[in-house]
Amino acid sequence: MTLEDGTELSPALGIGAFAEKTLVAAGQCTKVDEDADAAAVGLLGCGVMAGIGAAINTGEVKRGESVAVIGCGGVGIAAIAGAKLAGATTIIAVDIDSNKVEMAKSLGATHGVNSSEEDPIDAIRALTGGNGADVVIDAVGRPETYKQAFYARDLAGRVVLVGVPAPDMKLELPLLDVFGRGGSLKSSWYGDCLPSRDFPMLVQHYKQGNLDLDAFVSERITIDQVEEAFTRMHEGKVLRSVVELPSARVR
Repeated sequence: MTLEDGTELSPALGIGAFAEKTLVAAGQCTKVDEDADAAAVGLLGCGVMAGIGAAINTGEVKRGESVAVIGCGGVGIAAIAGAKLAGATTIIAVDIDSNKVEMAKSLGATHGVNSSEEDPIDAIRALTGGNGADVVIDAVGRPETYKQAFYARDLAGRVVLVGVPAPDMKLELPLLDVFGRGGSLKSSWYGDCLPSRDFPMLVQHYKQGNLDLDAFVSERITIDQVEEAFTRMHEGKVLRSVVELPSARVR
């Protein structure tokens, strides 16, 4: 499909579609319990899994550790939920939007930082005994937020980049700082997820009440309401809008 200006459109990840029916290869599907709410568990198919996996799989958050998440959109808040699920005791939500910070606190963050009002590096260090967080997750994917993550971590801590940068973005860091601070710098592709392993496990956590996937479903919409939903997403008014097709049933 192409737009009037000749721009070619392709399905996201080879399966994306705003259509009532789509053809999907069997290898791109993972079976989950039928009694789980499809609107909630379906979110594991992208942003929620990317965030949870960034914390649990890539960041390897352990019980009792401190975690800071920069960027509290859908992926960032999912990373906060993942940190909580992993047993982190200090979970710091950082965003320039106070509403998003408050939303993050309702879903597991123990502290919130509005980075438009205070320096996030100083704030994160102050909340972690002056040391920095054990794991800092950049869910924005910009050079300035990555630098914040780099300098807000503990000397032996882990930085996880799960926000996707634009192709033209460049990062400059003193190489001596990269060498001297130790720890690890990781990128997280889809939360380093193995769907056949992670999806059923997270669905069980959801069913047991350990993971509130329902809270990520901000609204349920019909397919003709997609454009308005994108507007609300860009305005930061929703975490996820789920398109429901009442007559559809997956077999």
